[in-house]
Amino acid sequence: MSEPVVWLTIFILSVFVGTEVISKVSSTLHTPLMSGANAIHGIILLGAILVTGSSDNTAVLVVGFIAIVLAAVNMVGGFVVTDRMLQMFSRKKPKAVKKGADA
Repeated sequence: MSEPVVWLTIFILSVFVGTEVISKVSSTLHTPLMSGANAIHGIILLGAILVTGSSDNTAVLVVGFIAIVLAAVNMVGGFVVTDRMLQMFSRKKPKAVKKGADA
């Protein structure tokens, strides 16, 4: 088997395993899982920047740029989703009574 076929097989199998694992996660574990995913995407973003910055090959530069954009979007989106989920569990401040002419 050639090396690209091996890497493609590993990638496809990891997509299936990842889909199965994520679909079985309960909602109470979703926020910690998102925090872990954000950390992983930060590492992926750093790796993509390092590889892209040290390459002279045009194809690697294009793929690296796409990886940087997708990792950044995924990481920022993960932080936004995590923040919105955490806001659902925070207590709301009571509304202040406005002083007006009707009082």
